[in-house]
Amino acid sequence: MSIIRLGLLRLCDAAPVILADHEEMFASSGVRVGLSFEPSWANIADKLSYGLLEGAVMLPPLAMACAAGLRGRKTDLVVPMSLSANGNAVTLTAALQPEFIAKGIAGVVARRRLRLAVVHGFSTHDLLLRYWLAACGVDPVSQVEITVLPPAEMVSSLAANAIDGFCAGAPWGQVASHSRLGFIAVHSRDIWRDHPEKCLTLRADLTERDPAGVTAILKTMRRAGALCAAADKRSALAALLGQTEYLDLPADLIEPALDPLAGGPVFTAQYPDIEHAKWFAAQMVRWHQMPPGSLDNVAALYRPDLFLAAGGVAPEDRDEVFCDAIA
Repeated sequence: MSIIRLGLLRLCDAAPVILADHEEMFASSGVRVGLSFEPSWANIADKLSYGLLEGAVMLPPLAMACAAGLRGRKTDLVVPMSLSANGNAVTLTAALQPEFIAKGIAGVVARRRLRLAVVHGFSTHDLLLRYWLAACGVDPVSQVEITVLPPAEMVSSLAANAIDGFCAGAPWGQVASHSRLGFIAVHSRDIWRDHPEKCLTLRADLTERDPAGVTAILKTMRRAGALCAAADKRSALAALLGQTEYLDLPADLIEPALDPLAGGPVFTAQYPDIEHAKWFAAQMVRWHQMPPGSLDNVAALYRPDLFLAAGGVAPEDRDEVFCDAIA
């Protein structure tokens, strides 16, 4: 039985994969999985494209860009499952807080051009940041500079005054706030309520070569997501994520970042909804990140059929409602 290699970054919303590996849930499901912690999303995309990874905890827009050949070599991928919703935050340098409170982001930008970082050019963070800025009357193309940094470098770059703010996943906004280097201006859930965030992305050839292994991974991820969502297990999960081999941060800093009521990730929004992929594609076209029609086959990338075959439940059959699309 070959090992299925999954790539991930050191982020709170990678919790289901980390938990499943640590608790040997993959092995119990009859599948061998090896985790590969990567320094950046670019590393993950490159390793997926060259077959050095079979799958990854992935940003949906990045998966779409790789599948469309918009960055690097075109790679046949599938998204059979969403792993989390919410969890990002726009964090600004502490020096801007009084002016932001008084005038909002439009007032801050009217005085000077800000340099804001996102985790990748093809990311939920980039699209949600642009959507928020535009909704506030700020042109994200001409009135701010948007640059790219790995998530783990956001806080140090803020401390060095290399950037004025960033949009990244938990816990980095909380780290900046805790250290008084920055403040959270807006949580991503307040830009798009329960937006899809990370997804499980697999190479398409894996689904053909090892369908049983894919089904086992999806079933394991469903169980792990439910465990991560349990409020009574949050302290233990924070302690696990805080270990040196994972996020290497104090558990008391991670635990509040896992709270959905405080803007943390939601781990039970697991259905890979094609309509959400279409929203991402429309925003990528809006900001000239992809030409119109370059991803007409988004339905081929998102595979809810694999999720349902692994025992998943469609949104219309749930009591809860996640990921209301925005215009």
